[in-house]
Amino acid sequence: MNTDRSRLSNLAWSLGPLLGLVVVSLIFGAIEHQVATDDGREPQFFTSQSVQVVLNHASLIGVAALGMTLIIIAGGIDLSAGTAIALTATVIAWIYREGFDGMADWRDTSPMLATLSLSALAVGGGVLTGCLCGFINGGLISLLRLVPFIVTLGTMTAFQGIGRTISGETPVRAYGKVPDAIASLQKPYPDPEWMLVSPGVWIMLILAAIVALALRYTVFGRHVFAIGSNESTARLCGINVVRTRILVYTLAGLFVGVAGLYQFTVLGGEGDPVSGLGLELKVIAAVVIGGGSLNGGRGSILGTLSGACIITVIQHGCVLIGVPDHYQDILIGLIIIAAVTIDQLRIRLQAN
Repeated sequence: MNTDRSRLSNLAWSLGPLLGLVVVSLIFGAIEHQVATDDGREPQFFTSQSVQVVLNHASLIGVAALGMTLIIIAGGIDLSAGTAIALTATVIAWIYREGFDGMADWRDTSPMLATLSLSALAVGGGVLTGCLCGFINGGLISLLRLVPFIVTLGTMTAFQGIGRTISGETPVRAYGKVPDAIASLQKPYPDPEWMLVSPGVWIMLILAAIVALALRYTVFGRHVFAIGSNESTARLCGINVVRTRILVYTLAGLFVGVAGLYQFTVLGGEGDPVSGLGLELKVIAAVVIGGGSLNGGRGSILGTLSGACIITVIQHGCVLIGVPDHYQDILIGLIIIAAVTIDQLRIRLQAN
């Protein structure tokens, strides 16, 4: 009986964020319908175009939040995610710009091959930059046994400084033609239409499925949960905590690199080292709203994606009904506080 109750409880907590997404969508849909009726226009919230926009905007936060989910489950935090995303986007734009000039002769003889090679170099360099950022965070935290909050607070500023150094204090613009496969990643209305949503959303879903399967069915996934639940016990069980934590942060950096590619396309082929300020809060909020525990040992990919969609539904709904940006921030902040409060109540109930 206790086992059945525990399974039902875990199922309820897992589906809670998804139910919350449905409730938030219904509330904003009803409000927007009333506002549209009063203004004498057609309601827009419950349309296919609106869904495409919401999912597209959620994909950037969602991709980065996949890595943040791993970190939070392992009992860590990463405040540098936002500036690391901006740094990655800046590196991609810089490689495009410098490579365009460096491949002048090659562009004349084989333009298509030069463009593809440059794109592979830019995307690969951006993703590796994200991985390096994560590796630095994980190494400092694990090898020096420093508090994740303090380390990532420091690297948050450092990554922004590196990005500003690379860019020369101005946004970096990619020269030449960025291939359509990259430029269209974050276009909300895909071409061809049968894709339904932007390529960035599909990539996010594929990566989410891989991470979810890894957490559930691999030894690495069990180790991540074990470290977040009780690090001392994990050490006694023979888990290499240092190696696992470095791997967690490095993998999170990989997702930051992908999010940086998204940011690059959102900015229209540009890298701005200050464009990621505050983005880390939305990434963390997606995990927390999705049921991830800041105490470690708890989190789910479905919940994280639901949390990212809740944030974007609120933002999109507020835009449609004419609510100023600062009220959006207040509402999201209140939801984060409510999510953390609910998590603490859950922990206390389990303790009793």
